[in-house]
Amino acid sequence: MAEPFHCGFVAIVGRPNAGKSTLINALVGEKVSIVTPSPQTTRNRILGVANRPQAQAVFMDTPGIHKPLSRLNQQMMAFVRQALDRRDLTLLVVDASVSFGKGDLFALELLREYRARSILALNKVDAMRKTRLLPLIDQYSKLYEFEEIFPISALQTEGVEDLLDAITQRLPEGQPLFPPDFYTDQPERFLAGEIVREKLILNTRQELPAAAAVRVESFEESDRLTRIHATLIVEKESQKPIVIGAEGKRIKQIGSQARIELERLFPPKVFLELYVRVEPDWRNSRQAITALNYGSETG
Repeated sequence: MAEPFHCGFVAIVGRPNAGKSTLINALVGEKVSIVTPSPQTTRNRILGVANRPQAQAVFMDTPGIHKPLSRLNQQMMAFVRQALDRRDLTLLVVDASVSFGKGDLFALELLREYRARSILALNKVDAMRKTRLLPLIDQYSKLYEFEEIFPISALQTEGVEDLLDAITQRLPEGQPLFPPDFYTDQPERFLAGEIVREKLILNTRQELPAAAAVRVESFEESDRLTRIHATLIVEKESQKPIVIGAEGKRIKQIGSQARIELERLFPPKVFLELYVRVEPDWRNSRQAITALNYGSETG
């Protein structure tokens, strides 16, 4: 008798910078979510699919759990709640290398609110003293009834396969929701904009706050060339020269780094043109958030 097939939705939640995006990429085996050292990099609900012979886990990477202070932050937390509302299982990701704080309690309160069946991933154990691990596991065991707790390093992929096995075993029996070669539901246009935004953050994060965004104005594919025109959006005139850099060097660097990664997605060649535009207080504009694909669940 054949083993039953398991399939379901897994909400990946946690505080900003817990390593959720790095983990979903490791679980899926493809880059479906951008990764930077800056908090609140993920602004949308990102879907990634891990396929195994007898299981399909559909992961929902979500923005970091935080108290929303702007319309954009409110929309980001709405994505978190949508994921928790629709999941078969929840994976709480915690940065084990930093001290337990109010943000961790807030995340646990959210799990209680949704009565979420949950697995805990204590991430970044490669960056902490091993003597802290058992007390941390004991602390979380007393705070919430997790089905299992896994110390992992998403960056080093340590413990990731064991974590995935535990997740798939707990998913309901059922037929796969997606074809076996499917790994994300994000449109190519959205993926292109996210890659550009990743390079923008990596090149400006020391000088530019989280007030930058990327809007893909046009995306045209052919057999020989993919043409992408994108606007880098900032909130203040003083931020525009930060993005452009002296003699345009920084924006050229952003474009060059993005183009290298984009050509892996859209071979053989990508033509990428970047512009910079000031849109004051765009994070509180419903129209701007919708235009940037942060106003809908699917992006």
